[in-house]
Amino acid sequence: MSEENYIVFDQYLANELSAEEKANFEKQLSQDQEFAASFAIFKELNLHLENKFGNKEELNAFKKNIKSISKKHFKVKKSKVISFKPWQYAIAASVAILMGMFFFQNINPSFDDYNNPENAYFTERSSVNENLKLAEVAFNAKKYKEAIPYFETILKENKSPEIQYFYAVSLLENNQYQKAETNLAEIKSGTSVYKNKANWYLALSKLKQKEYKSCKEILLTIPDDFEDYDQVQQLLNELD
Repeated sequence: MSEENYIVFDQYLANELSAEEKANFEKQLSQDQEFAASFAIFKELNLHLENKFGNKEELNAFKKNIKSISKKHFKVKKSKVISFKPWQYAIAASVAILMGMFFFQNINPSFDDYNNPENAYFTERSSVNENLKLAEVAFNAKKYKEAIPYFETILKENKSPEIQYFYAVSLLENNQYQKAETNLAEIKSGTSVYKNKANWYLALSKLKQKEYKSCKEILLTIPDDFEDYDQVQQLLNELD
C-alpha cells in the first residue's frame, strides 16, 4: 500500500476530504479489497493511539511532534495523482512504521500472555462431593464451559470465595464478562486469600476486552505483596 493512501485514510477519518473525494474514496473501499483491508488496519492503529494517549489533545500533540521530526528526516516524493503538503509524505512513512510495529511487534499486551490460571485441587479435601470432583477435572483440563454448570450447582450450597473464584475464571475463559466480573468484584470486596487474585483477573478481563485504560486502573489498585506482583508490573509497563 502506497504512502499516499495512508494520507488519504487520515484525511478521510479527519473529515478533510471534499464531497467528491469522499464519494470516490468510499467507492474504492467497496471495490478494492486490498484498499479496504489497509484502511481497516489504519483505523485500528488510530484506535490504538487514542487508547495509548488517553485523549485527543495528547494524540494531536504526538502527531504534531511526528510531523516536526519527519520534516527533518524524510525526503518528499512527487505524487502522480494527488497534490499533498510536503510533510504528509513524511508522516505517511511514519504511519507505515507505526503500522509495522502494531502488527509485527504486538504493541498491545495480549490476554493470552498473562492468562495462566492455577489448577484447582478440591479433591485434596477430606469431604468432597461428586460435582466438586467433576468441576476440578473439567477446570484443570481447560474444559471451562463444561466446568461452569458444576460450579453453579456447588455454589448453591457452598458459596466459598475459592469456588466462586474458579467459577469466575471459567466464565471469563468463555467470554461471559459481566458474570465473571460480578463474581470477581464480590471476592475482591471480601477478605479471603483470593481477594488480590480476583482483582488481578478483573484486570485481565478488561485486557481481554481491550479496555486498556480500565485494565491499568485496576492494576494500580493491586498491592505489592500480591504473589504475582511481577506480572502486574510487567503488564503496567506494557500498557504505558
